[in-house]
Amino acid sequence: MHDLLAEGVLSEEGQADSTGGRPAKILRLLAPAGHLLVAELGGTHARLGLADLTGKLLATVERPINIEDGPDAVFDTLTEYFGDLEADYGHTSARRGVCVGLPGPVDVAKGRVETPSRMPGWNHYPAGRQLRDRLGTHALIENDANLLALGQDSLHPGLSSSITVKAGTGIGAGLVIGGALHHGATGMAGDLSHARLPDAGDILCACGNTGCLETVASGAALVREMRATGYDVTSLSEIIELANNGDGLATSLVRGAGRHLGEMLCPIVGFTNPQAVYLGGLLSTLELFVASVRSQLYDGSHPAVTKNLIIDRTGEGPDLALIGGARLLAQTILAESAR
Repeated sequence: MHDLLAEGVLSEEGQADSTGGRPAKILRLLAPAGHLLVAELGGTHARLGLADLTGKLLATVERPINIEDGPDAVFDTLTEYFGDLEADYGHTSARRGVCVGLPGPVDVAKGRVETPSRMPGWNHYPAGRQLRDRLGTHALIENDANLLALGQDSLHPGLSSSITVKAGTGIGAGLVIGGALHHGATGMAGDLSHARLPDAGDILCACGNTGCLETVASGAALVREMRATGYDVTSLSEIIELANNGDGLATSLVRGAGRHLGEMLCPIVGFTNPQAVYLGGLLSTLELFVASVRSQLYDGSHPAVTKNLIIDRTGEGPDLALIGGARLLAQTILAESAR
């Protein structure tokens, strides 16, 4: 704590009433004591944010990036983007930390990605160390769905537990219990993509198995299905536009993706019994997708489990994962500084 006071992170605001011993000091966090950098990487874009030490976002931008260019090229570009963000918003305070959400399984203890899909060159790449070396500051990496889940939890601090699913080009989920992320034994908690469904067919997945959820319910799967029937589509955004305009095949595929996801969530919801299930990502922008997930959860779960279950979209627009990243980074830095 003395270090935090000396660095201007905390200030003393007086003393609390004594409860029998020495009166406790009242401390206040000083937001201007530095700034945080956060980013969420997708397949073709990066959303970046600058936050104060309370975790409050002060500025956000979105920039193009190609995750398939490999980690060195992506992190070089990301470093430039962060520098531009700091310069554009005139922040000359100390850079206190960086947190980046990646679209693949992350071993947070080792600071690296583990066997990701559609991320060539990223497997076992020391992402945390590389970020620290490039930016000269404390660095965290996380799964993007985990940051989304933590950001969603920030909007509903009264919940004891929630599951947040990110359904876009891929599928991931984060589980928050008592305000903290549940990572599991190896950091892979929430990795739904490669869980197998009995009726998913024999389509080969990137993991080498068949029948994975990702092969029938992800945006990548929908693009594959549309192209196989002669549609000239290359992205999930195009399929969403087709569904919004009443295209029969697009509508059917999106509804089926929601049904498959709901089927996969049924045993998870039954086992964890959360207070809420939130749906984020591009697919969640379609009400028919959300309705299909909700219907499957009600049909496939015990009534006592879904009686008070909240099933809804995530909130706060495109910055929710950045909110989660800023919160996680601020908590981590302050906890480590206080030791």
